[in-house]
Amino acid sequence: MNQTFLRSAQGQKLDRRYRSLKKELSSLGWLTHGSVSPNHPGNWRWTRKVKAKTVSVSLSQEQADLFKSAIANHRKLESIIREMRAISQEVLLKSSVKTRKKTPPKKHPKSALT
Repeated sequence: MNQTFLRSAQGQKLDRRYRSLKKELSSLGWLTHGSVSPNHPGNWRWTRKVKAKTVSVSLSQEQADLFKSAIANHRKLESIIREMRAISQEVLLKSSVKTRKKTPPKKHPKSALT
């Protein structure tokens, strides 16, 4: 990998952002996916997909609060990963030496007949 881009102002900015995102990852708490919705007064329902099937579990108010937090953490994780992936792709593309495979010029179909 060519380190020239990483030494540039733009490369350093991207590197700092990437490192910041790595720190954010370590601060996340419990993770789960799905959603929490009211079931009936005093009860909640956690719903998620398991092997292409919808699965629901009844929760107490305390459990619902914990699951809401874990779901928010999971969404934050996904957001961080998307941003880290985008930064990685930009840095990798701009840090590598560009090489092109030479292809012979194409002949026009009409000139090939003569």
